[in-house]
Amino acid sequence: MSGPFSLAGRTALVTGANTGLGQAVAVALGQAGAAVICAGRSSMDDTLRKLERVGAKGTAVAADLSAPGSTAKLMDEALGWNGRVDILVNNAGIIRRADALDFTEQDWDDVLDVNLKSAFFLSQAAARAMIGAGRGGRIINVASMLSFQGGIRVASYTASKSGLAGLTKLLACEWAARGINVNAVAPGYFVTNNTEAIRSDTQREQQILARIPAGRWGEPEDLGGAVVFLASDAARYVHGAILPVDGGWLAR
Repeated sequence: MSGPFSLAGRTALVTGANTGLGQAVAVALGQAGAAVICAGRSSMDDTLRKLERVGAKGTAVAADLSAPGSTAKLMDEALGWNGRVDILVNNAGIIRRADALDFTEQDWDDVLDVNLKSAFFLSQAAARAMIGAGRGGRIINVASMLSFQGGIRVASYTASKSGLAGLTKLLACEWAARGINVNAVAPGYFVTNNTEAIRSDTQREQQILARIPAGRWGEPEDLGGAVVFLASDAARYVHGAILPVDGGWLAR
């Protein structure tokens, strides 16, 4: 790939890259020319095979983002591989489902720690490295439809994704003048592990499909192009945007 969408010569770090959206994003960045560091708690072997098939350089780093100090350790390991991180995609996330009346403090803390706290401190570590290297960079957060809406039975997930949308804007305001573009993509209803519970509920699935103008669930590969755009020079004057990739869900 050449032109403003090329990521040749750049290194990307993608969290939660073992499967689903994170894997698809990692492969899309690799296809655009980036070397890709795949981070997560489980095996990255399948993602690395996919990167190899598209001719991209990749490596895996084990990281449990719920653990204290994990973000600094991950950034150190990422920088040690290729000497640079130009693109950070904060994709790792978990979800807990329960009625708000029954929601536990543990389920609240678990989700906020991974989805929001780790995204902030990993962004901070990446920004320090980017500014220190004098090259700037791109930080792309994976938000959600629940960055805009309330949802049901996912109190901590909604809070985390709403918080991530606000954090995207704040970091964009602070770091735009330092050469760092901070933006987010907001996936709609995609076929992932996180949506397995609602996809298995026939009535709920039909209700969702009836509202999506595109008439189908998103496939993980549908997200890759939006992330490549935000990571590339084509988006060099885009700061603080939250780009829905939702099949038209928010338009209805």
